Amino acid sequence: MTGTAEKDLAETGAGAAGPHPVDRHVGLHIRMRRKALGVSQEKLAEALGLTFQQVQKYERGTNRVSASKLYEIARALKTTVGFFYEGLEDETAGAAQGFLGSNTQDFLLTPEGIELASAFPKIRRAGLRRKVLELVRAMAELEAEERRADWTPVAALQT
Repeated sequence: MTGTAEKDLAETGAGAAGPHPVDRHVGLHIRMRRKALGVSQEKLAEALGLTFQQVQKYERGTNRVSASKLYEIARALKTTVGFFYEGLEDETAGAAQGFLGSNTQDFLLTPEGIELASAFPKIRRAGLRRKVLELVRAMAELEAEERRADWTPVAALQT
């Protein structure tokens, strides 16, 4: 491999520990579409001739989805292949500017994240949505304060 090719791989995250950001993005969109349609991993796997574990690996970005398999997934989930890449450019630009990026994906990969993301837009009143957001922020701040209070130099030395 040339020095330039190695540099390009390092910049994109390919070969680094953990899934590639594009694989995570595609996997997240597979999961979101599957959940939106109310399809289980088992049912999707059956439709694709895979095990549900393979679907899990695709959704986490642990395994890359081939072009032909992504086409089959799109057909099974009644969408276009392009759907799985939507927002990728925005996310890449946002990550470069320090946006949430990976934290957002991690959140949306949890069952609670998916449920919250689908339920939140159903709250029609902007004021009520704002109150929910304020509640979540307050809870996150409280938890951060509790973590800081639990941390002491002595406790840090004991770990």
